[in-house]
Amino acid sequence: MSQNPPDLRPDLAPRARIEGDARPGQPTVGMVSLGCPKALVDSERILTRLRAEGYAISPDYAGADAVIVNTCGFLDSAKAESLGAIGDALRENGRVIVTGCLGADPEYITGAHPKVLAVTGPQQYEQVLDAVHAAVPPSPDPFVDLLPPAGIKLTPRHYSYLKISEGCDHKCRFCIIPDMRGRLRSRPMAAVMREAEKLVQSGVKEILVISQDTSAYGTDWKGRDSKFPILDLSRDLSTLGAWVRLHYVYPYPHVRNLVPLMADPANGLLPYLDIPFQHAHPDTLRRMARPAAAERTLDEIAAWRRDCPEIVLRSTFIVGYPGETEEEFQTLLDWMDEAQLDRVGCFRYENVAGARSNALPDHVPDEIKDERWHRLMAKAQAISEAKLAAKVGQRMEVLVDEVDDEGATCRTRADAPEIDGNLFIDDGFEGLAPGDIVTVDVDEASDYDLWGRIAR
Repeated sequence: MSQNPPDLRPDLAPRARIEGDARPGQPTVGMVSLGCPKALVDSERILTRLRAEGYAISPDYAGADAVIVNTCGFLDSAKAESLGAIGDALRENGRVIVTGCLGADPEYITGAHPKVLAVTGPQQYEQVLDAVHAAVPPSPDPFVDLLPPAGIKLTPRHYSYLKISEGCDHKCRFCIIPDMRGRLRSRPMAAVMREAEKLVQSGVKEILVISQDTSAYGTDWKGRDSKFPILDLSRDLSTLGAWVRLHYVYPYPHVRNLVPLMADPANGLLPYLDIPFQHAHPDTLRRMARPAAAERTLDEIAAWRRDCPEIVLRSTFIVGYPGETEEEFQTLLDWMDEAQLDRVGCFRYENVAGARSNALPDHVPDEIKDERWHRLMAKAQAISEAKLAAKVGQRMEVLVDEVDDEGATCRTRADAPEIDGNLFIDDGFEGLAPGDIVTVDVDEASDYDLWGRIAR
């Protein structure tokens, strides 16, 4: 068993899990997937297409005829990590195809690694397949190479990410995602529902809905019947018999219409909202080109909790944004005291090539960014500790993620994988398996995690 450290980067996907053996003579492709859950879904789509064409998937460099590296370009530190992964793949394998967000700037990659076979940008699935075909010709056997109905998944079998749209219409000064992934493009609702139904039929117990702006889903459709299609999609997803968790939800007024659905225990829409508030001081938010109505947001939070007392709120913040004063940062801490968010992640501000925030005056020194990060996370930790202590003695449902010799690592309805806490069962766990949903009595709490016993 392991406990989640509180300083995980809050945008990262879980580590990709790749399984499977190749038949004799079968061409094999390795995959390194970096970055956020949206990039992980892209990796799953690429591997599903390759598997359908007869390729085996290798979990390591040595067993692969070529390696695909799906990169992240969100922060300069993420770019450095991507370049490092490309270098590792070149040393260990030598035949490397690069895709993903960093691939939107191919000269940046080839300048550091001129020996890569090809570079493609995010969502350029056909170009990735063409590059693989050129490096390793396919050799399908339709009688042997069977594709799972839900496609290739890089998460554990009992949960899966469901990407409902691409791109973003926001113009935040610190973000270059719209430049790399374009404007909002929502998937047809029928296609999303077909994928979700296949996931549930394949045994998925939890669907994690992701996009750049989940609450804007469908608002790019002209002549649509529903003003806010995310409400209809959430309602339909909630009937499938699996947990449904919403990520990256902007706090538009229509989000309040989701909350009564979350309050109904008869459906699967979890009382959980992941909302990127980013900051609380109006001047900081204006420099970010973000909505600057933190007080109104507190009113919305109060209304959500009134309509659904069990709702859990997760958010991420940026500290050390250019021009952030001590007074502005203190406003954020004071806002945290009022908002009492359940789960909090935090970035230290970094310049990113192409971001408009780079040109802002009064950049904050790294040592002050670090000091503010620690103060914010200490505040978040104290809030989390108090909230979890109040859960001792409660009975709740948990989803089992892993079982080893020491116990079972589980999550409550309040916890998303990797970025939130765990509930551990260290007695009477021997009959449990990943994907089980069991009822536990909570008997211990720490800063971020819970312990419990199976209810009798």
